[in-house]
Amino acid sequence: MKTKRLCILGSTGSIGVSALDVVRQHPGRFAVEALVAGTNVEIMARQVLEHRPRMAVMATEEKAAELKKAAAGYEGEIAYGPHGYRAAVQLATVDSVVSAIVGAAGLEPTLWAIEAGKEIGLANKETLVTAGELVNRKVKEHGVTMLPIDSEHSAIFQALEGNKRSQVKRLILTASGGPFRTWPKEKIARATVDEALKHPNWAMGRKITIDSAGLMNKGLEVIEAMYLFDMTPDQVGVVVHPQSIVHSMVEYIDASIMAQLSVPDMRLPIAYALAWPDRIEATIPFLDWSKTAQLTFEEVDHDRFPCLGLAFAAIRAGGSMPAVLNAANEVTVEAFLDGRIGFYDIPAINESVMGRHRTVRLDTLEQVRSADRWAREEAARLVAERTTKSA
Repeated sequence: MKTKRLCILGSTGSIGVSALDVVRQHPGRFAVEALVAGTNVEIMARQVLEHRPRMAVMATEEKAAELKKAAAGYEGEIAYGPHGYRAAVQLATVDSVVSAIVGAAGLEPTLWAIEAGKEIGLANKETLVTAGELVNRKVKEHGVTMLPIDSEHSAIFQALEGNKRSQVKRLILTASGGPFRTWPKEKIARATVDEALKHPNWAMGRKITIDSAGLMNKGLEVIEAMYLFDMTPDQVGVVVHPQSIVHSMVEYIDASIMAQLSVPDMRLPIAYALAWPDRIEATIPFLDWSKTAQLTFEEVDHDRFPCLGLAFAAIRAGGSMPAVLNAANEVTVEAFLDGRIGFYDIPAINESVMGRHRTVRLDTLEQVRSADRWAREEAARLVAERTTKSA
């Protein structure tokens, strides 16, 4: 068995930490060649001292200097910034890159990894949301394998194994419904940051947890699924499944439905992507059917959760619109987390930014950056307007 050598982008985040846990449980099968993080020096220091990668990269020169002190005794290279990110994903010894940087910041390092011919374990949905057509062209050009790590897309990938894509009727993504699943609209409008961060089933980062509470995360996953599996908007549906045991389903033209079920734990899709085409132990509990009383499914209430509809509108518009929605959403979610706007201001501002945008085809990375910059500036302006009015 050949050891798979990894570069993990976003190693100090929840996906990165879980990926390293899978690596830890399978000594000899995986080796860590490079770790890339943002600003969390404390966690990064522990990781480099345990896994001893060839390279450790932080976002800034200041944080790299802090890491050098915090990880005294580490003999690998410490780098920082975009040049460091690029060097890490393009290391000759790296076989596979786990793309788990949060947000649009993960796009460029993932493209660098694709251009270097690395296998991609994709946990950063924004890579495909912002530049799906461009990324898919690069994947084909460089003959790269891209494996989904999001639990929903991993479930679909598994349910497609051994079947013909031409015989798929639609993909069905499941959503837990988040902390506000049973709340009336008036109560959701008054929701606090702490309430929005109380996800019932998953432990995730702050940004993705807020996205989940408003179903924006599911909307971004719809866009990602279309690019990953070459589907149209009419071939992707969403149902609310509060237990988070059925992680997604594939419906075939003969009315058969294939589903992937497990306890909600990200180590399973991570382990599947890292070991593919094999399966390995994910070191998570097995599903106990005697304690699984029922599996229930509900329709999405688009009135209470308008963000999902915005995602469908963005992908139907195509071109630069998904990138604009994603950028605006990153700004509005940050503003909500900072207490500057209310929960329903997130979809309201996102929709306003989309309404002000003229869609263009995205053929280059610079076009993606331009759409992203414009949307962030427009969203920031609208946030400032609302903040001033409420002051």
